[in-house]
Amino acid sequence: MGGLQGEKALKKNSGYSLTAVALAIATLSQHAQAADTDDNPTEKVVITGSRIARASQEGPTSVTVITAEDLEKKGYKNVFDALNSQTQSTGFVQGADYGNTFTPAANAVSLRGLGANHTLVLLNGRRVADYPIAYEGSINFVDLANIPSALIDRIEILNGGASAIYGSDAIAGVVNVILKKQASGVDVDLKVGTTQRGGGSNARVQISGGAEFGKLSAIFAAEISRRDAIWSKDRDFMADTTLHGAAPTSVLSRKNVDNGRYIDLGDSCQRMAGHFGNSLVRVNGSKGAYCASGQASPSFWTTQTENHSENLFGGLNYAVNERTNLFGELALGFNTTRNNTRGPSWTSEAAGNGYFFNRDSGRNEVWSKRFSPEEIGGATRFNRQWDDSAASLAVGVRGDIAASSWNYEASYSASSYVSKDNRPRLLKAIDSYFLGPKLGEDADGVAIYAPDAARFTQPITPAQFDQLAGASRSKDKAWTQTLSISGSGELLALPAGPLKLAAVAELGSQGFRNQPDERINQGVYYNSANAQITSGSRSRYALGAEFNLPLHQQLNATLAGRYDHYSFAGRKDSKLTYNAGLEYRPAKSLLLRGNYATSFRAPDMNYIYAAKTRGYYASSTDYYRCKLSGQPLADCEFANQSPGANYIQTGSKELRSENGKSYGYGVVWSPASSFDISADYWNIRIKDLVTNLDADTILRDEADCRTGVQDAGSVLCLDALARVHRNPANAVFEPNAIREVMVNPINAANERTSGVDLTGKWRWKKAGWGSFLVQASYTRVLSHHYRQFSKDPETDQLKSMQNSNWPSKLNGSLGWTGESWRTTLQLDRYGRIPNGDQSGRLSPYVLANWSASYQFGKNGSVGVIVNNVLDKVRLDPSGGWPFYPVGSYSPHGRQAWLQLSYHFGS
Repeated sequence: MGGLQGEKALKKNSGYSLTAVALAIATLSQHAQAADTDDNPTEKVVITGSRIARASQEGPTSVTVITAEDLEKKGYKNVFDALNSQTQSTGFVQGADYGNTFTPAANAVSLRGLGANHTLVLLNGRRVADYPIAYEGSINFVDLANIPSALIDRIEILNGGASAIYGSDAIAGVVNVILKKQASGVDVDLKVGTTQRGGGSNARVQISGGAEFGKLSAIFAAEISRRDAIWSKDRDFMADTTLHGAAPTSVLSRKNVDNGRYIDLGDSCQRMAGHFGNSLVRVNGSKGAYCASGQASPSFWTTQTENHSENLFGGLNYAVNERTNLFGELALGFNTTRNNTRGPSWTSEAAGNGYFFNRDSGRNEVWSKRFSPEEIGGATRFNRQWDDSAASLAVGVRGDIAASSWNYEASYSASSYVSKDNRPRLLKAIDSYFLGPKLGEDADGVAIYAPDAARFTQPITPAQFDQLAGASRSKDKAWTQTLSISGSGELLALPAGPLKLAAVAELGSQGFRNQPDERINQGVYYNSANAQITSGSRSRYALGAEFNLPLHQQLNATLAGRYDHYSFAGRKDSKLTYNAGLEYRPAKSLLLRGNYATSFRAPDMNYIYAAKTRGYYASSTDYYRCKLSGQPLADCEFANQSPGANYIQTGSKELRSENGKSYGYGVVWSPASSFDISADYWNIRIKDLVTNLDADTILRDEADCRTGVQDAGSVLCLDALARVHRNPANAVFEPNAIREVMVNPINAANERTSGVDLTGKWRWKKAGWGSFLVQASYTRVLSHHYRQFSKDPETDQLKSMQNSNWPSKLNGSLGWTGESWRTTLQLDRYGRIPNGDQSGRLSPYVLANWSASYQFGKNGSVGVIVNNVLDKVRLDPSGGWPFYPVGSYSPHGRQAWLQLSYHFGS
């Protein structure tokens, strides 16, 4: 039940242990078929995508395995980093280091480029609670940032649809994080590191172990880690937004709305000369003068979050008798994450018309101010903080049925995730601080003030800012629970072998609740839209069966079917899924395989239950106004505006479940246990895809529709134009500016993708030199098409300049193991993706990681790990600041760690 790949016994084979062979195969995606001899049989294992124990690691669908050793020697920083580095993880995701996102305190993975919600993530084969805040404000997903590595035995990835085994969500594949089942003694691991270019210093302590007390065995782990933030200003290539010729960002301005010109601020810029790191200048443009700085954005943006985490795990197993065991597992995680995406800024009448009538000057004016770090007491004063806690519990009984081949497990599992968001906000009082009391409205409904211009242009002190700013505190929670009963064994004897059956019955429920600070709706904060409590739940049950059918000594079939039933929002939805697989061995060293599966995904609860929500994006680009102005995107004043466009988002209780189909076929050749290669073709299709249309895509399409690039009468254009509401072209203030973007979930027509996976491994040993291991994995996406509405033409995502998914990825490594020394060089190659302004594609990119360790005595080791050995950073100024592909490449440069490990006990 718990494992997708079972443990193998230690048995010697031609000078190598089968454990070493399994490790080599696992590191290479487990596609090799080691040669077995009659006098050295392979023990039965449980593989990914199956609940039936079998004698082979291979199955009809390929499996990738990342071992605990891989997490260290290949330079992976955590579970997310390891998963995101795999070649099948071709999808672009907004992670903890993305910055401007709804979930910077969490990590998600996107297998096959199908999105974070199409991969099922399990812990020891069991579901865990979603992260309580929706990814991109829309979809539910499992956070990978809260899984410690101290007790990880391996991470297994099923590279294909598996709803017939695991139910909803397993459309693109399954990720199962498997923890160690037993341990003896105590292991202590210390790891410290930093970045060469500054910032990001980190440290981690892990203590794990176990013991046996008669019939009772116990295992435990504790992990404490600390990581400093990395700020944009710490990297010289993005420390100033003007490095590539763009104008500095306005930080203080008065504008005459009636003629569109800036009102001169006198000597205000000189009075603020020491602010924003002494970078503030007076800009004398064609429309007047204002104060600006090239460090306004870099001063307030972290490219790596600060994180403090504590993770605990404990497991107990009690042997009632030789055939029956009681077990219990408890995992606890506590994380505090801080980041910064922009500093505080204020605009007059932001919640109204955006401008006011100045009684003293007799003009319609708009006043804008960005506060400097010096005014607020340092940039960290405006950090956002998440305090997260997660818990997972599993208890049950497992055992064998006497005088039979049958085994069973009955378990109850529950998981919860709570996130408390502390967000700095300006108070409503800031309007009266700069504008004074409101004196009424004119005939056009424009607010009238008689403000003190001297107060507006005078820098404030940190003490004054504390009177103008506060913080909102929201609480978000998600939970899930499952009662499961399963069993497997031999049903009857057939000429080619026994017919095996596995069956499972599940009963479960899950829910979430997003509770914003009630003061948001009480008018306490400046320019804050109303926020509503959003919550929902659903219940489910499932029945499934799987057959392993030996048709011939060389031909084996697998059949599985599962019925899932969901109840939510006053309605019911049910799905029957199935899969079939064939394995043919024309020779002992050659395996031909194929599979076909149907899958489904119940609509995300956030899509269903989300109340009408108003807000604004952290940043956005108005492509239409950029086109109207004739400005290139890199220099456009309407590009990457922060804060971004307002949005209105709603859920829908009428969404249908997604339906998926996948198939694949491949070949594995393993003439010896030290050498194997494999090739697999995969094809995945999704119908009725549930999606919230991406705001950036909407704005791009809307701009093309308004300027004639696309047919304004097409279904796509009619939808995009209806979603973007703008000011009239003749508006007094901000003509053609975006007022709001309408976002809601829909069932898209379809999405389909296909590709190939290639892997290879070769291990050899040379007397006096030690052993060597060469490994390689390659994924190539052959096609990826998307159709939003049934009457729309399909979009070729591989050719689309709006698609940031990787078209190909290649991983290769060379490892050497001597008597006391071990070293590994890992190379990762990323394919071409569009550049920032979508005028071309960036060339392929290669990064190198290196590790080396020395074992002293029988129990100790010391090592060094270097990521990005050549200190490479992918630069791209075409889309403007921050001059690198955010989310696609890391801007951190070279990182290094020193690691010390020691085992106490036998």
